[in-house]
Amino acid sequence: MTSQKSNILIKILKNTSVVLFILVFIMFGILSPKFFDYKNFENIVTQASYIGIIAVGMTFVLLTGGIDLSVGSIMYLSASAGGLLIRDASFPVWLGLLIAVIIGIAFGAFNAFAITRLKILPFVVTLSTMVAGRGLGLLLTQSRAVTMPQGVTSIGSTRFLGVPLPIIIFSLIVLIAYVFLNLTTVGRQIYAVGNDIEAAKKGGIKHNSIIFWVYIISGLLASLGGIISVSQIGIINAGFGSGDEFDAIAAAVLGGTSLYGGIGSVFPGTVIGTVLIQMVQAGLVYLQVDIYIQPLISAGIIFLAVFLDSIRKTQEVKLQRRNIRVDVEE
Repeated sequence: MTSQKSNILIKILKNTSVVLFILVFIMFGILSPKFFDYKNFENIVTQASYIGIIAVGMTFVLLTGGIDLSVGSIMYLSASAGGLLIRDASFPVWLGLLIAVIIGIAFGAFNAFAITRLKILPFVVTLSTMVAGRGLGLLLTQSRAVTMPQGVTSIGSTRFLGVPLPIIIFSLIVLIAYVFLNLTTVGRQIYAVGNDIEAAKKGGIKHNSIIFWVYIISGLLASLGGIISVSQIGIINAGFGSGDEFDAIAAAVLGGTSLYGGIGSVFPGTVIGTVLIQMVQAGLVYLQVDIYIQPLISAGIIFLAVFLDSIRKTQEVKLQRRNIRVDVEE
């Protein structure tokens, strides 16, 4: 009986994001009936799509026990470079966007090289590239706003079978990431490295190679997220992407991905975490909460994400140990 109760508690802890999502959704719906409108929910998911794409890449990194603070700067630099090439150098839209993605991959590769070959802590490396990437972007744009041409903004306004294109792109990325993490050998190795890197080494897993590729994936998806974001707002200013790295981390952790590595999922986990953050932000607007208070609430969400992760990790270990003792006694 004790073992069954412990298993139930473990399941609840693993699904705190789902419970929190339902509670927040119902709360805002009661406080503002218009919040339940389908069009409103579609807008929330559309606006959340770019953070969701970045958060998927962040999930890969967090699963290995790492962190990537540079994604917001990668968004800014890659989108600015691609936008300037399209607008000022008359590059075709597809080529400008491709170069933007290549810049994201290059930054991810640099992070990976410094972490795996130079053995520098992920926090230090990505904090450095966060500052450097922002600086390069400001140098490139001279701190001036970059207006996107219609060929880029059409991505954000296009619908396919009645569904906004940003949602479709987000869904495809989630599907690919889900299949990769759950149905491939490399995906299982990512979990193994994050769960116990020493055991992974003994098992013959090339942990440096795994870590290298997750940072490249993060850089790639950060640049894609930047493209989706700028296609919706149509302009890049000096603050573009600033703070989005924290929203991406919060979305992944709220969705159940552990900062300690080895635990998490892109679906439903990261998807729920992403929509939850955007839903809170939209709900605050619906309730006409003071604009200066909203960042404080967003900061509270990030704190809650880390706090829940800490509680979940501690309690799961305690409950699992208790189950082992009960099974041995029986």
